[in-house]
Amino acid sequence: MHSGKSYRLEEFLVWTRRNIYWLLVIGVIPVVLFDLFHFYWIAIPWTVVALLGTATAFIVGFKNTQTYNRTWEARQIWGSIVNSSRSWGAMSKNVIPDDEVSKELIYRHFAWLTALRYQLRDSRSWETITKSYNREYKRFYKVPEHESPLEEELAKYLNEDEMAFILSKKNRATQLLAMQAETLREMFESKQIDSFQYMEMQRILNEFFEHQGKSERIKNFPYPRQFASINTFFIRLFCFLLPFGMLLEFEKLNAVVEGPMKGHMVWLVLPFSVLISWVYTTLEQVGESTENPFEGSANDVPISQISRTIEIDLREMLGETDLPAAITPVNNIVL
Repeated sequence: MHSGKSYRLEEFLVWTRRNIYWLLVIGVIPVVLFDLFHFYWIAIPWTVVALLGTATAFIVGFKNTQTYNRTWEARQIWGSIVNSSRSWGAMSKNVIPDDEVSKELIYRHFAWLTALRYQLRDSRSWETITKSYNREYKRFYKVPEHESPLEEELAKYLNEDEMAFILSKKNRATQLLAMQAETLREMFESKQIDSFQYMEMQRILNEFFEHQGKSERIKNFPYPRQFASINTFFIRLFCFLLPFGMLLEFEKLNAVVEGPMKGHMVWLVLPFSVLISWVYTTLEQVGESTENPFEGSANDVPISQISRTIEIDLREMLGETDLPAAITPVNNIVL
């Protein structure tokens, strides 16, 4: 997540410069053919390009709206995890009579947050973090889940037996919640907690299952490929045809200008076609970077920071003073 006031123009230019390179090539070829080789027949009516541009704008706007909704839903889910976690910490601290068991339940919750965020950072075939411009931009920030192995992080919260059991499972976050449920059942059967307390804490556990399931739904189901593909096809087709459609429009200006540019106004097609096409390709790239909110891109939901905030809050509930440091932005990016 970008935590500054806004991205700077130079950041966008660095991120999208590869698009600018191929847009320059696409723009210069028809201009050279038209002005130097007199291939006047390559010009196409502007109306055709304008209609295609209008359709493309609708498609781009639709995709960006839907990808934003995916990221916003992910942020809402993790906001709910914060609220449920605080409830879990308060009940574990104040309802459970045994302080050691209270600490165990809260630390196991930290392990669940850790396992879940590591699972969400796993790569999927449709994610775009491996694309060249995203890989390059990663030098400006760090993804905590890529800096240390899961085993090292879980060892902070679980004993050796629990570690061995959890690491042997595929969906570790789910198994950690199941372990929490088992502990609650044992305390209820031994009458350490009454039925109302048991049901309330089990209800919060069910909320964690729901939050995890919603996060996994976003992670494991991509923005529909048919919409993503048609968006890319339309933008590339528009960018390719745009300079051809602008040739005659700028050629007409030769009749109303004087000076060195007279007879060569068609060369203005190059900067203006690149500028207009860059707007469309950048909008597509922005939508693409918002599509998968857990992949580790600069525009992800900051689940690592949220998890650290929860850990600090719950450790303070336990009366601890040796707290981990809050995760802060690096170059205005925080994950």
